[in-house]
Amino acid sequence: MLDVARRGGAGPVFGLPGVHNLAFWNAGAAPVVVRHEQAAVYAADGWARTTGRLGAAVVTTGPGAANAVAAFGEAAAAHSPVLLVASEIPQALRREGRVRGVLHESRDQAALFAPLAKAVFTPRTPAEVADVVQDAVATALRHPRGPVYVDVPADVLGQPAAPLPPAVAPVVDTPPGLEEAAAVLAGRRVVVWAGGDALDAPDALAALAGHLGAPVVTSFRGRGAVPTGHPSALGLPPHEPEAAALVASADVLLAVGGDLDGMNTRNWTMPRPPRLVVVDAAVPADPPEWTADATATGPLGPVLDGLRALLPPAPAWAPTGLRGTVLDRLRADPATADALTLLDAVEGAGDVVLVCDMAVAGYWVGGYAAVRAPRRLAYPVGWGTLGFGLPAALGAAAAGRPVLAVCGDGGLVMALGELATLVQERLPVTVLVVDDGGYGMLRYDQQRAGHPERGVDLVTPDFTALAAAFGLAATDVASVDGLAPALATAVASGAPHLVRVPARLTPPRTTSPRWNE
Repeated sequence: MLDVARRGGAGPVFGLPGVHNLAFWNAGAAPVVVRHEQAAVYAADGWARTTGRLGAAVVTTGPGAANAVAAFGEAAAAHSPVLLVASEIPQALRREGRVRGVLHESRDQAALFAPLAKAVFTPRTPAEVADVVQDAVATALRHPRGPVYVDVPADVLGQPAAPLPPAVAPVVDTPPGLEEAAAVLAGRRVVVWAGGDALDAPDALAALAGHLGAPVVTSFRGRGAVPTGHPSALGLPPHEPEAAALVASADVLLAVGGDLDGMNTRNWTMPRPPRLVVVDAAVPADPPEWTADATATGPLGPVLDGLRALLPPAPAWAPTGLRGTVLDRLRADPATADALTLLDAVEGAGDVVLVCDMAVAGYWVGGYAAVRAPRRLAYPVGWGTLGFGLPAALGAAAAGRPVLAVCGDGGLVMALGELATLVQERLPVTVLVVDDGGYGMLRYDQQRAGHPERGVDLVTPDFTALAAAFGLAATDVASVDGLAPALATAVASGAPHLVRVPARLTPPRTTSPRWNE
């Protein structure tokens, strides 16, 4: 099974050994051992987002599988191609329709994943495994992408594998809708919306944007599809008023690669141009909220190149320097100045993959930090799963690039065991802990509403002492003003490192309480 996953693009497989899935380890598969099943799927998701390839995780039966559900949901929300393989109780002990108290038994383990999975597979014999495993991998990778779940009885996992059926090459049809889309775009001022799937065709996207003179605004998942420093890149979230005004002033919104969703569009209240052209790799699983004037569907590179061939070039129409203007405004505001100092430190830390947790610092970095290339940012805003940052960073670092994981103290505590994984695997991850003594976003919500602070002010550990207990190098910084050199030094070391800084940051406008300010 794991050989098929690797042929499908998976690199390291992340997981935990358990009494029912030891066949993976006994066969020499040697998955990367994490400390919690949730972390295994987050790590596979981090790998998938960073590489654009299949991520793979293995967990054991019952509570092991159940522990993976939250991370599986994040992969589903982010359209990450992840293969999760769980063991099930031995087939010899199963009795249809009965729960008899076999170790880790549940009535329907796969049903935990069915509402979230792109597909669920439950082979019960070696021959059935051979029939479904290639289909499972192909399903995860086929647009619209998403995670798939496979469970296999423990006594089947240990049996010799049946021969695999030959792989069938996909049929690529001529992309429909090009001429209709070009007709809507021709002669009009265009702004490009780059969703997460646009990361599959960054060169074609940048070429079309330049050809049309169109500024590019990205969803959270699509950040880096056109790098922040590119002349066409707006480099700002559409939640900032200057960016929103620019988007609304265009004649046509050309949405490439999805993500016209609630979090990116302020629950569809974002000002938008009067016309909409949608380019997607496949028909979305759920109907879009906004009706398109024209739609082109197919592999994004050929579709975008086809549009460029049908349209005449146009001059750039958007003002330049808008990103700098907005960041200067935020830097001059006492309420957000510390956040901009944090951004400066992160951007100066080196050429890294940024992995953000759901924390106020993560919201700033995920929405505003410069992203230098495609697939250099992983941000769990799809489902909003706290605790994503450190375990996802493991997967991103396993892809071979240095990683800066931006975490809050609350989210990091959810995944502290993965500090041991980080040290054991010697992965080049710098963990930045922005410590505000609790759940800073929720504290802000309570303060804003005039409510007492309840449940948000927490006891947090001495993070540098904790790092030392794991054998992890650590640096404590007194304030964000001294953060830049500490981060740069940690990243340059090429070794695992934790940097802790105390800060209580005001959330950015990308967070829903500030959408309409």
